Amino acid sequence: MKDICVIEDNASIRKLFCTILKKSGYGTFDFADGASAVSWLESHKPDLIIMDILLPDINGTELFSIIHNIAGLQELPVIAITGFTSSQDRENFISLGFKSYLSKPINTAVLVEEVKKIIG
Repeated sequence: MKDICVIEDNASIRKLFCTILKKSGYGTFDFADGASAVSWLESHKPDLIIMDILLPDINGTELFSIIHNIAGLQELPVIAITGFTSSQDRENFISLGFKSYLSKPINTAVLVEEVKKIIG
């Protein structure tokens, strides 16, 4: 089973993502803030991270850098989830190194499709 780390401060969205991903055959570990996720990631390596960009404690782009500076996680794929919806936003996130970008509101079928495309 492939594991996905979900970092999303909105409890309802986080629960929805985890439920959909589990029904699709993935294991999930979820966190409401960046600090908790980083603490967990220092000793765990999921196959993918799905991360909200606007978190209460750490900006998602800063968190992305922190995660990719943890030993063994430099190549870990990350999907950005955000309310920023312009084509320029998409290009900016992809150029920063995010594997994919999905804008809110999220179509859960598209989320699962994107996950399957990235990690199978």
